[in-house]
Amino acid sequence: MRLFLTTCLVMIAFAANSVLNRMAVFGAGWDPALVGVLRLGAGAVVLCLLSGMRLRHPPPPAMLALGVATLFLYIWGFSRASGRLDAGVGALTLFGTVQITMFGTAVFRKTHIPPLRWLGAGMALAGLAVLLWPQGDLRIDMTGLAWMMAAGMGWGLYSLNGAKARDALTATAFNFALATPLALLWWLGAGGPMAGASYGLWATLASGAITSGLGYALWYRVLPQIPATQAALAQLSVPLIAALGGAVFLAELPGPRFWLAGALVLGGIGLGLLRR
Repeated sequence: MRLFLTTCLVMIAFAANSVLNRMAVFGAGWDPALVGVLRLGAGAVVLCLLSGMRLRHPPPPAMLALGVATLFLYIWGFSRASGRLDAGVGALTLFGTVQITMFGTAVFRKTHIPPLRWLGAGMALAGLAVLLWPQGDLRIDMTGLAWMMAAGMGWGLYSLNGAKARDALTATAFNFALATPLALLWWLGAGGPMAGASYGLWATLASGAITSGLGYALWYRVLPQIPATQAALAQLSVPLIAALGGAVFLAELPGPRFWLAGALVLGGIGLGLLRR
């Protein structure tokens, strides 16, 4: 039960990231690169303070390098896409790509995947196909879609890397601290300051310090306890939570096609998580 509740809390944090970043980039008009810097920086400060003396013992170099690179890829793609895709659509694209990445890696590693989990994954991906199928009632920015898919690949690989972490908090602190300079270079290369309305700052800092920093540390703690394919399926609950958050806080009410896609996704998650 404790693992289930922790996983639910992490999924809510992930959904809040979609809403908060959309609020900062699209609503408040902040530059995506500046949002990325502040988000990583705020998360790094909180995580380093919580880690304390354990920062003397970093993760193995290969694991650390992969964690930093994939975290930055996720932040880069996610921040750029947040101004172009509604919170719910962006989250569904992100975690659909995460599922493909994590399932593909499991197949490549020849990990045993139960038949029901295959069926659940197929059903969930069918929901993603329903959402992204070109129709007149839903316009999707294809550039934003490509950036969000890049973010999904980054997050999927970041999650797989986190399954090997012995100390979740310390590993996440190092990832955030070392990815921040990369985001800073991205921001400087993009031209420097581009701040918008003041509420965008608070949305970005909340995303970095709370729903990213603390949320990702919890996620690294959960990952070693569940199979990668189960972790991929669980994350597909995030888009529906994000859509509800977008409707409440951003007035982005999804249409019928989103809810049909969401029903397929949730049904696939339920089916894939059954033991038999």
